[in-house]
Amino acid sequence: MSAADAPLVVTLPERLDRPLRLGPFPSARDALRFLTYAAVGACLAPFVPAGLWLGVVGLGFVSSVWKPGGETVEGRAARAVSWELRRLRGGRGMTPADLPEPSHRAHLTLDSGARVAVVRAGGLPLAYLPSAELARRFEQFREIVRGLDGGFVLHATLAPIHAGPFVPVGQAPGGADRAARDGYRELVRLIARGRSVRRVYLAVGCTSPGSEGVGRLEANVAALMERLAALGLVPFRLRDRALAEAARRIGWAERGPSP
Repeated sequence: MSAADAPLVVTLPERLDRPLRLGPFPSARDALRFLTYAAVGACLAPFVPAGLWLGVVGLGFVSSVWKPGGETVEGRAARAVSWELRRLRGGRGMTPADLPEPSHRAHLTLDSGARVAVVRAGGLPLAYLPSAELARRFEQFREIVRGLDGGFVLHATLAPIHAGPFVPVGQAPGGADRAARDGYRELVRLIARGRSVRRVYLAVGCTSPGSEGVGRLEANVAALMERLAALGLVPFRLRDRALAEAARRIGWAERGPSP
């Protein structure tokens, strides 16, 4: 085969962002981790058998060199123990079972007498925006706050990711397709278990009584959603159980029925 008939081969350069190794360690941070383990083993040497402090040093070397999935062994173990403790402890679910039945409510009346409505919005990635765009977004958000008539609360929290929307539905296939589907479902479940989604609640309130207060509150909510949409967000008005759950997360107490 002549040189003209040879296939074209393009050599890719080394990655510019690859981590720099330090001897057998993937990075200088991992080498420092090993030195920390070695120092602990040296401190234990006069008081414990040789096998114990050598085991500490060996564990440090393995943890610093072997990082399956980019995570250290002790990090994986700590995350597994933390998840198991949360599973055994149980805790309060995302939505309590004792919430009232849906009543198509669009606002709540708190113990203080204020009437509030809540809008949920997603996050807006700002880390890589130019300075001029960041300044423009800041001015837009400041105008949103200034344009509200009455109280305003912004509450940001984290919530677990539910794997349900990301797994296939319907009748399970058979054979190799079934095994592939089960493996995919398990992968999605494991990924969602260790991650959270940011929830941002924006609440507006009004203390005016009667229909006048309701009208003013609804006008504020409509203006808030319109300005959030102009900012590039997708606002969602909370009602019924979602509204009561948002109030519980923020820490508000709803006024009960009059005796």
